[in-house]
Amino acid sequence: MSKIIYSLYIDIQKPVSHFENKDKFNQNYSWLLERQQQYANHCGVEYKHFTYDDDYIEFSKQFGPEVSEYNIINFYKMFLLYKLEHDEILYLDMDVIPVTKLNFFEEWDLSKGITVMSEDWAFKDINRSSHSIRSPLAKYWNARAMGHIKEVFNTGIVGACKNDLSALDYFGEIHTVLQEMKELKEDDFWPEDIRKLFGYDNETIFACKIKEYQNLYQTGWHYFMDKFSYIPSNTKFIHCINKDFEYVRNWCETNNL
Repeated sequence: MSKIIYSLYIDIQKPVSHFENKDKFNQNYSWLLERQQQYANHCGVEYKHFTYDDDYIEFSKQFGPEVSEYNIINFYKMFLLYKLEHDEILYLDMDVIPVTKLNFFEEWDLSKGITVMSEDWAFKDINRSSHSIRSPLAKYWNARAMGHIKEVFNTGIVGACKNDLSALDYFGEIHTVLQEMKELKEDDFWPEDIRKLFGYDNETIFACKIKEYQNLYQTGWHYFMDKFSYIPSNTKFIHCINKDFEYVRNWCETNNL
Protein backbone atom coordinates (compact mmCIF):
# COMPACT_ATOMS: atom_id res chain seq x y z
CA MET A 1 0.00 0.00 0.00
CA SER A 2 1.50 3.33 -1.06
CA LYS A 3 1.48 6.23 1.40
CA ILE A 4 2.60 9.83 1.23
CA ILE A 5 2.82 12.99 3.31
CA TYR A 6 2.64 16.25 1.39
CA SER A 7 2.61 19.97 2.03
CA LEU A 8 2.14 23.15 0.04
CA TYR A 9 3.59 26.63 0.34
CA ILE A 10 3.03 29.51 -2.04
CA ASP A 11 4.01 33.10 -1.26
CA ILE A 12 0.86 35.22 -1.39
CA GLN A 13 1.68 38.20 -3.57
CA LYS A 14 -1.32 40.42 -2.83
CA PRO A 15 -1.51 41.82 0.73
CA VAL A 16 -4.25 40.25 2.86
CA SER A 17 -5.12 40.36 6.56
CA HIS A 18 -2.37 37.85 7.44
CA PHE A 19 0.26 39.12 4.99
CA GLU A 20 2.69 39.87 7.83
CA ASN A 21 3.08 36.12 8.39
CA LYS A 22 4.95 35.83 5.09
CA ASP A 23 8.25 36.91 6.68
CA LYS A 24 7.80 34.48 9.58
CA PHE A 25 7.27 31.65 7.12
CA ASN A 26 10.27 32.59 5.01
CA GLN A 27 12.55 32.92 8.04
CA ASN A 28 11.61 29.41 9.23
CA TYR A 29 10.90 27.76 5.89
CA SER A 30 13.90 25.43 5.84
CA TRP A 31 13.30 24.28 9.42
CA LEU A 32 9.59 23.64 8.83
CA LEU A 33 10.36 21.69 5.68
CA GLU A 34 13.04 19.67 7.45
CA ARG A 35 10.70 18.77 10.34
CA GLN A 36 8.06 17.41 7.98
CA GLN A 37 10.60 15.55 5.85
CA GLN A 38 12.10 13.96 8.97
CA TYR A 39 8.69 12.82 10.12
CA ALA A 40 7.92 11.25 6.74
CA ASN A 41 11.28 9.46 6.89
CA HIS A 42 10.43 8.21 10.38
CA CYS A 43 7.11 6.85 9.08
CA GLY A 44 8.87 5.25 6.12
CA VAL A 45 6.76 7.08 3.57
CA GLU A 46 7.35 9.46 0.69
CA TYR A 47 7.29 13.21 1.31
CA LYS A 48 6.42 15.73 -1.37
CA HIS A 49 6.40 19.50 -1.06
CA PHE A 50 4.47 21.53 -3.62
CA THR A 51 5.19 25.15 -4.50
CA TYR A 52 4.21 27.73 -7.09
CA ASP A 53 4.53 26.09 -10.51
CA ASP A 54 2.81 25.69 -13.88
CA ASP A 55 0.27 23.24 -12.45
CA TYR A 56 -0.82 25.76 -9.85
CA ILE A 57 -1.00 28.55 -12.43
CA GLU A 58 -3.22 26.41 -14.67
CA PHE A 59 -5.43 25.42 -11.74
CA SER A 60 -5.89 29.05 -10.67
CA LYS A 61 -7.20 30.14 -14.09
CA GLN A 62 -10.64 28.63 -13.44
CA PHE A 63 -11.47 31.10 -10.68
CA GLY A 64 -12.87 34.58 -11.09
CA PRO A 65 -11.42 37.77 -9.54
CA GLU A 66 -13.83 37.52 -6.61
CA VAL A 67 -11.92 34.46 -5.30
CA SER A 68 -8.77 35.61 -3.53
CA GLU A 69 -5.31 34.17 -4.08
CA TYR A 70 -5.41 32.87 -0.52
CA ASN A 71 -8.62 30.94 -1.19
CA ILE A 72 -7.30 29.58 -4.50
CA ILE A 73 -4.24 28.22 -2.69
CA ASN A 74 -6.51 26.49 -0.18
CA PHE A 75 -8.58 24.98 -2.98
CA TYR A 76 -5.34 23.82 -4.59
CA LYS A 77 -4.25 21.94 -1.48
CA MET A 78 -7.55 20.05 -1.66
CA PHE A 79 -7.04 19.42 -5.37
CA LEU A 80 -3.67 17.82 -4.63
CA LEU A 81 -5.42 15.19 -2.49
CA TYR A 82 -7.02 14.01 -5.72
CA LYS A 83 -3.99 14.47 -7.93
CA LEU A 84 -1.79 12.18 -5.85
CA GLU A 85 -2.25 8.51 -6.71
CA HIS A 86 -1.25 7.01 -3.36
CA ASP A 87 -3.56 4.75 -1.36
CA GLU A 88 -3.23 6.74 1.86
CA ILE A 89 -2.42 10.44 2.05
CA LEU A 90 -1.60 12.83 4.87
CA TYR A 91 -1.68 16.55 4.15
CA LEU A 92 0.09 19.00 6.49
CA ASP A 93 -0.11 22.78 6.27
CA MET A 94 3.33 24.34 6.17
CA ASP A 95 2.86 25.63 9.73
CA VAL A 96 2.23 22.13 11.11
CA ILE A 97 5.20 20.74 13.04
CA PRO A 98 5.30 17.00 13.88
CA VAL A 99 6.70 16.40 17.37
CA THR A 100 6.02 12.68 17.82
CA LYS A 101 7.68 9.35 17.11
CA LEU A 102 4.28 7.73 16.59
CA ASN A 103 3.42 6.81 13.00
CA PHE A 104 0.24 8.58 11.91
CA PHE A 105 -0.60 5.81 9.43
CA GLU A 106 -0.35 3.18 12.17
CA GLU A 107 -2.28 5.18 14.77
CA TRP A 108 -5.20 6.04 12.46
CA ASP A 109 -7.04 3.51 10.34
CA LEU A 110 -7.89 5.60 7.29
CA SER A 111 -10.26 2.91 6.00
CA LYS A 112 -12.61 4.15 8.75
CA GLY A 113 -12.92 7.64 7.32
CA ILE A 114 -11.13 10.90 6.62
CA THR A 115 -9.24 12.28 9.62
CA VAL A 116 -9.74 16.00 10.18
CA MET A 117 -10.38 18.38 13.05
CA SER A 118 -13.83 19.79 13.70
CA GLU A 119 -15.35 21.72 16.58
CA ASP A 120 -18.94 22.53 17.41
CA TRP A 121 -19.52 26.28 17.04
CA ALA A 122 -23.31 26.27 17.44
CA PHE A 123 -23.06 27.95 20.85
CA LYS A 124 -20.20 30.36 20.13
CA ASP A 125 -22.16 32.94 18.18
CA ILE A 126 -20.79 36.03 19.94
CA ASN A 127 -19.08 39.28 18.99
CA ARG A 128 -19.59 38.86 15.25
CA SER A 129 -18.20 42.32 14.54
CA SER A 130 -14.76 41.33 15.84
CA HIS A 131 -14.36 38.40 13.44
CA SER A 132 -12.83 38.30 9.96
CA ILE A 133 -13.88 36.10 7.03
CA ARG A 134 -11.07 33.69 8.04
CA SER A 135 -12.38 33.09 11.57
CA PRO A 136 -14.16 29.90 12.64
CA LEU A 137 -17.30 31.94 13.30
CA ALA A 138 -17.32 33.08 9.66
CA LYS A 139 -16.99 29.48 8.51
CA TYR A 140 -19.78 28.45 10.87
CA TRP A 141 -22.25 30.97 9.44
CA ASN A 142 -21.15 30.45 5.85
CA ALA A 143 -21.71 26.69 6.10
CA ARG A 144 -24.95 27.16 8.03
CA ALA A 145 -26.31 29.37 5.26
CA MET A 146 -25.45 26.57 2.82
CA GLY A 147 -27.28 23.92 4.84
CA HIS A 148 -24.63 22.63 7.29
CA ILE A 149 -25.59 23.17 10.89
CA LYS A 150 -22.86 23.20 13.51
CA GLU A 151 -19.29 21.87 13.06
CA VAL A 152 -16.43 24.07 11.89
CA PHE A 153 -13.61 22.19 10.17
CA ASN A 154 -9.92 22.94 9.89
CA THR A 155 -8.13 21.32 6.95
CA GLY A 156 -4.61 22.16 8.10
CA ILE A 157 -4.19 18.41 8.71
CA VAL A 158 -6.09 15.89 6.60
CA GLY A 159 -5.60 12.13 6.38
CA ALA A 160 -7.53 10.19 3.75
CA CYS A 161 -7.69 7.14 1.54
CA LYS A 162 -8.82 7.17 -2.07
CA ASN A 163 -12.25 5.64 -1.45
CA ASP A 164 -13.23 8.34 1.02
CA LEU A 165 -11.91 11.12 -1.21
CA SER A 166 -14.04 9.76 -4.02
CA ALA A 167 -17.09 9.70 -1.73
CA LEU A 168 -16.36 13.25 -0.57
CA ASP A 169 -16.39 14.42 -4.20
CA TYR A 170 -15.00 17.76 -3.10
CA PHE A 171 -14.83 19.31 -6.57
CA GLY A 172 -18.16 17.96 -7.79
CA GLU A 173 -20.11 20.90 -9.25
CA ILE A 174 -17.56 23.23 -7.67
CA HIS A 175 -18.47 26.25 -9.80
CA THR A 176 -22.16 25.85 -8.95
CA VAL A 177 -21.16 25.84 -5.30
CA LEU A 178 -19.01 28.96 -5.76
CA GLN A 179 -21.91 30.70 -7.48
CA GLU A 180 -24.12 29.86 -4.50
CA MET A 181 -21.50 31.36 -2.20
CA LYS A 182 -21.40 34.50 -4.33
CA GLU A 183 -25.18 34.85 -4.17
CA LEU A 184 -25.13 34.46 -0.38
CA LYS A 185 -22.80 37.44 -0.10
CA GLU A 186 -25.45 39.53 -1.85
CA ASP A 187 -28.53 38.01 -0.15
CA ASP A 188 -30.11 40.56 2.22
CA PHE A 189 -32.08 37.78 3.92
CA TRP A 190 -29.05 37.52 6.20
CA PRO A 191 -28.20 40.35 8.63
CA GLU A 192 -25.30 42.48 7.49
CA ASP A 193 -23.04 41.40 10.36
CA ILE A 194 -23.44 37.79 9.23
CA ARG A 195 -23.38 38.46 5.49
CA LYS A 196 -20.05 40.25 5.69
CA LEU A 197 -18.56 37.01 7.07
CA PHE A 198 -19.48 35.05 3.93
CA GLY A 199 -16.74 34.16 1.48
CA TYR A 200 -15.23 31.48 -0.76
CA ASP A 201 -13.76 29.29 1.93
CA ASN A 202 -12.50 25.77 1.25
CA GLU A 203 -13.47 24.57 4.73
CA THR A 204 -17.04 25.77 4.32
CA ILE A 205 -17.35 23.56 1.25
CA PHE A 206 -15.68 20.70 3.13
CA ALA A 207 -18.25 21.02 5.94
CA CYS A 208 -21.10 20.79 3.45
CA LYS A 209 -19.63 17.77 1.66
CA ILE A 210 -18.31 15.56 4.46
CA LYS A 211 -20.62 12.86 5.84
CA GLU A 212 -18.55 10.59 8.09
CA TYR A 213 -15.08 11.28 9.46
CA GLN A 214 -12.66 10.70 12.32
CA ASN A 215 -12.18 13.78 14.47
CA LEU A 216 -8.65 14.85 15.41
CA TYR A 217 -9.98 17.39 17.91
CA GLN A 218 -8.42 17.03 21.39
CA THR A 219 -6.45 13.92 20.38
CA GLY A 220 -3.07 15.68 20.28
CA TRP A 221 -2.86 15.04 16.53
CA HIS A 222 -4.06 18.54 15.71
CA TYR A 223 -3.04 20.89 18.48
CA PHE A 224 -4.23 24.38 17.57
CA MET A 225 -1.65 26.85 18.96
CA ASP A 226 -3.37 30.17 18.45
CA LYS A 227 -3.95 32.79 21.15
CA PHE A 228 -1.31 31.47 23.55
CA SER A 229 2.08 29.91 22.93
CA TYR A 230 1.78 26.73 24.95
CA ILE A 231 2.20 23.07 23.99
CA PRO A 232 0.48 20.29 26.01
CA SER A 233 2.49 17.16 26.76
CA ASN A 234 0.28 14.87 24.64
CA THR A 235 0.82 16.90 21.45
CA LYS A 236 1.77 15.04 18.27
CA PHE A 237 1.24 17.70 15.59
CA ILE A 238 1.45 21.42 16.40
CA HIS A 239 -0.60 23.64 14.10
CA CYS A 240 1.20 26.92 14.75
CA ILE A 241 -1.63 29.32 13.94
CA ASN A 242 -0.02 32.25 15.75
CA LYS A 243 3.24 31.69 13.82
CA ASP A 244 5.34 31.76 16.99
CA PHE A 245 7.83 29.40 15.40
CA GLU A 246 10.60 30.56 17.72
CA TYR A 247 8.64 29.26 20.71
CA VAL A 248 8.08 25.90 19.01
CA ARG A 249 11.74 25.61 18.00
CA ASN A 250 12.88 26.31 21.56
CA TRP A 251 10.32 23.84 22.91
CA CYS A 252 11.57 21.15 20.53
CA GLU A 253 15.20 21.78 21.56
CA THR A 254 14.33 21.69 25.26
CA ASN A 255 12.50 18.40 24.83
CA ASN A 256 15.10 16.87 22.47
CA LEU A 257 12.60 16.51 19.66
